Amino acid sequence: MLTEDFDFELPEARIAQHPCVPRDAARLLHVHDTLHDSLIADLPDLLQPGDLLVANDTRVIPAQLSAQRGSARIGITLDRPLPDGTWHALARNARRLHPGDRLDFDQAENFHATVTGIEGGGGVTLRFNREGEDFSAALSRAGALALPPYIARPEGPTAQDQSDYQTIFADQAGAVAAPTAGLHFTDALLSRLAERGIGRVTLTLHVGAGTFLPVRTEALEQHRMHAERGTLSAETASRINATRKAGGRIVAIGTTSLRLLESACDAGGTLHPFAGDTDIFITPGHRIRSADLLLTNFHLPRSTLFMLVCAFAGTARMHAAYAHAIAKEYRFYSYGDATLLHRASQ
Repeated sequence: MLTEDFDFELPEARIAQHPCVPRDAARLLHVHDTLHDSLIADLPDLLQPGDLLVANDTRVIPAQLSAQRGSARIGITLDRPLPDGTWHALARNARRLHPGDRLDFDQAENFHATVTGIEGGGGVTLRFNREGEDFSAALSRAGALALPPYIARPEGPTAQDQSDYQTIFADQAGAVAAPTAGLHFTDALLSRLAERGIGRVTLTLHVGAGTFLPVRTEALEQHRMHAERGTLSAETASRINATRKAGGRIVAIGTTSLRLLESACDAGGTLHPFAGDTDIFITPGHRIRSADLLLTNFHLPRSTLFMLVCAFAGTARMHAAYAHAIAKEYRFYSYGDATLLHRASQ
């Protein structure tokens, strides 16, 4: 398969710059045997009693940092924490860095990091001089949200973005980017889903800086995904397995939830506890075993996430769905509208 197989033309006007208010007022394209225009608020009526939602409870951190190394200004985007307490990050002007260099973050007093490793593609490993709550407090002063580049904020993220770019499920700090399908949920919608008999569990996948990187290879098998850290508890795995055994459907809220579910799933479709990194790359031909439906936003052309939804619902069906959405003026990307996809026959 080639990257160009997942291309489409998207008018710039279709890229959402702000979310809907309220969040569940966003539009929802229901993609099954036919295409049906709906709203996020209608989700309880589109699901069935006994279904189980699986949401990502990662919390977005202010991962964008500006560092000083001598006279050089270095842009840093935190990617993921590593088991030894260091952080993997992406650095602009990384060619100026060497192991042992000290990076100072002057937006917070006595906050700095030492470069412990350099890799290709701008990747670096950093050890900060603070840990735990002290690190979080310093990061909150020195860092900023790493909003996607297609959200135009010439002066940087706004105070409203601090709220808008966090899901109702957010609990475990560590994501660079929001799991955007979760942005559509409100307390009122969750109450209506519960009243309908639809359950909910959470897992954690900390979305990394690699989510913003384009696919630069023409052949898909040459692309390498950045690893992301995830956790799926034994309790959550048990709930999912019991739901499927009872005939309920698993509804993954977002591609991040689906990627971790697929990473924790065995060949027979049984979920197991998971804690560690995953670099799973889901493309057409991958047999989806863990979920029956997927709620997800509209994704970029030629992106790994559009490839994932094609794997889930079928490439021809997704091209048709996106063409319909563009014609009907749906709003795309992180602050945009959503799709509810049924898994294609496999």
